[in-house]
Amino acid sequence: MMTAAGIYDQLLRSYGTPRWWSDDPYTVIFEAVLVQNTAWSNVEATSKAIGSRMKAEVILSMETGELENLIRPCGFFKAKARTIKSVTAWYLKIINESGNLSTEDIRNEILGIKGIGEETADVILVYALRRPSFILDAYTRRFLERMGIEAGNDGERRAFLTETLPHEAETYGHFHWLILEHGKAHCRKRPECKGCPFTTVCKKASA
Repeated sequence: MMTAAGIYDQLLRSYGTPRWWSDDPYTVIFEAVLVQNTAWSNVEATSKAIGSRMKAEVILSMETGELENLIRPCGFFKAKARTIKSVTAWYLKIINESGNLSTEDIRNEILGIKGIGEETADVILVYALRRPSFILDAYTRRFLERMGIEAGNDGERRAFLTETLPHEAETYGHFHWLILEHGKAHCRKRPECKGCPFTTVCKKASA
């Protein structure tokens, strides 16, 4: 069985070093809410339409109805607008305090915001705040299962993914993005095994 470090190295060789989500922390936070249950293309189009207004202070002061109309293409716009307002207020409060808080404390605060689950919280931690907290999503769970990684819950999955890698946000962020790239290219619900870099070890490929 491959280690997490071995998987990460193979993904890097196959796909190259991925881009970071965004150099602007607030853009990450805003888009992390928008992308829930929608296509990434909708998020990109919405972000482009908002343009220079995508600043925490601007979004927080914006009328809720205006925000809802701006994000309508991403679906669930009323609930997402409420979440965006809440997480924006939290971000403006925490931005000068985060250095005094542990990653666990910050994660718990984010999870206390209505509309934000564990995956979104970890996205915010890693890509916006540069805190190490491995992001687990459907792509990652499916990939690990097909690779023969036996894990009964997300705690065990996270332990496997982090035990042989540096405990740092950059590595976790790149690893997550690489798994997304691999999931889109090969490890789909109906796998596309031709050209997959893991055909010799994948349970699905050898079935």
